[in-house]
This record gives sequence, structure tokens and C-alpha cells, in this order.
Amino acid sequence: MEITPLVGILMYVIGGATGASFYLPFKKVKDWAWESYWLVYCVAGLVVVPWALALAMSPNVLSVLGATPAKTLLLCYLFGAMWGAGGLTWGLMIRYLGVGLGIAIGCGLCAAVGTLVPPLVLGDFGQMVAKPGGMAALIALLVGVVVSLGGIVVTGAAGMSKEREMSEAAKKAAVAEFNFPKGIAIAIFSGVMSAGMAFGIRTAGEVIVPLTQKTQPVTSLLWQGLPGLVVVLLGGFTVNVVWCVMLNVRNRTAGDYSKASTPLVANYVLSALAGICWYSQMVFYTMGDSKIGAFKFSGWSVFMSSQIIFSTLWGMALLEWKGTSPRTQKLLAAGLAVLVLSLVIIGYGNYLKPE
Repeated sequence: MEITPLVGILMYVIGGATGASFYLPFKKVKDWAWESYWLVYCVAGLVVVPWALALAMSPNVLSVLGATPAKTLLLCYLFGAMWGAGGLTWGLMIRYLGVGLGIAIGCGLCAAVGTLVPPLVLGDFGQMVAKPGGMAALIALLVGVVVSLGGIVVTGAAGMSKEREMSEAAKKAAVAEFNFPKGIAIAIFSGVMSAGMAFGIRTAGEVIVPLTQKTQPVTSLLWQGLPGLVVVLLGGFTVNVVWCVMLNVRNRTAGDYSKASTPLVANYVLSALAGICWYSQMVFYTMGDSKIGAFKFSGWSVFMSSQIIFSTLWGMALLEWKGTSPRTQKLLAAGLAVLVLSLVIIGYGNYLKPE
């Protein structure tokens, strides 16, 4: 079996694990409004660290972006802004549903839209089938994606079962601001809009990534996704910062950043750590793209499924599922098992892919 696709899938899984964990440092931030710690997270995770890593690992990043057509840069930026609207509400989704249920539903929608729409729009499926052995590989990959979505549905059903079974007091004990109707509405919006990240990275992959190999000194293949990523993240940063500053003004929370009665250093460090953790998932995702080969579209499903698996495990560790019935716990276990199976099937599909 070829080692490269397996390395790619491993990168996606590691990225999913870090993506499922990014919200945890926020739980230790004290006496800051949501918009205050989210703004610090955005500055660190969407601008400072991405540019620092791009400049360090992609020696031709500036010349690559300078050679990129303005239309491509604008598309990447706008797709990033689309993701930014979804990412902005991602935190609210977790706030109202908890880590386990919130990420499961949000990632499920994001996986479906982000996995299937780009290749349909670009006509990639037809090109794959035309190659010898391409049909078998494509069928395996599509089966894996469908199984992944099935696992997401089962996990979501476990979440709804949990919502019906637990008392309001028990829900609030696990998730302080638990609100299922509000959380579901936000999760639908957040999941669909967050697929903009997949669109942005795919757009960058078509135009910006090849440019990293055309100017000296070239960027290593492992890091070739970094130049495009900074453009996509800039779009998301713009949307998030505008909203956070508006909330700072409206809620009169701008004083949080220098509030003497709070553990300022710890709050800044924890909020920045959340940003770094979030950004690392996208680094691993682009690294996975550099290894996976012809069927990159399947990577988004693997990435999202991994996030659901690890976020559900975090939800269990944080006692968000405490007090649920054996039926609900079996649904949860079945959902996780199906998601793991989907990763195996998608991995096999990548192994079958034609050269």
C-alpha cells in the first residue's frame, strides 16, 4: 500500500483533533466578555501566527501572492469572509450546545457542503472516472463520504436524544447557557457558511499552490498551502474583527483588555492559545492535501469526521453526556463507530486511486 495517502489521512485526523480542542482554553478565561477573548483569538490565530509560519516556511510567499491574479485573491478573500461568518457563530454554537453536540452538528453540515460542492462545480468527478481504475476509486470514496454523513446523522440523533432526556438543571450544569432551539439554528447557519473554508482552500489550491513551485526559492511541497491560507484567513479575520469591535462598543466591554481586576496575562495567553490551536488544524489540513493525491475532495470529510470524533470524546470528558440513558449512549457509540468506518473506507478509496 502506498504510504503517501495514509500520511495525508493521518494529517487530516491530527487536524481534526486540534480543531476539536481549540475551544477548551476559553473555558479558563475569566471575567472577559465573549467578544473580547474572541478578538484576541482572531488576531493570534488568523493573522499573527499564520503570517509568521508562512514567512518562515514559505520563502517565496510574497512573490507568490504578488504573482497571483487579483480575481483569485478576491475569491479566496470572499470565501474566507464566508467562513468567517460561520466561524463567528461557531463559538456561539458551542456556547449554546456544548463542545460535543455543537461540533457534531456544525461539522456534519460543513462536511456535506464542503466535500461535495467543489468537485461538482468544477467537474472533477468526470475527470476521475475517465482514468483507468478511477470509477472503483471514486465509488469507494463516495461510499466513504456517505458513510461519514450517516455517522454524523447518528451522532446528531444521539444529541437530540440527550436533549429530550436531560433536565434543564442537568443541561445547565454541563453547558451553562444550554439552549437547544437557538443552538440548532446557529449550528445550521454556522455549518453551511463554514464550508467557505473548503471553497477558499480549493480555489487557492488550483492557482496559488502551483505558483509556489515557480519562483525561487521554491516552497517545500509540505508547506505549499500556507500562502493561499493567509489570504483566506484574512477574509475571515475581517468579518470577525468588525463584529467583535461592534460588540465591544455596544456592550461597553472594550475595557476588558486592560481590566485590572482580571488575570490579564492569563486571559491573553489562553485566548491566543485557542487561536494557535485553531490555526494548527488548517496547517495539518493543507499538509494532508499535499500528500493525499488526486482525491483531495475526500479530505474535507475525513477532517470534519475527525473533529466530530474528538469533540464527542471531549464532550464525554467534560461530562456533557452525564445522566443520559443507555439508549442515547449506544447511539453515540454507534455514531462514532460509523465515523471511524468512514475514515477506513475513504483511506481505501485513496489507495485505489489511479496515478
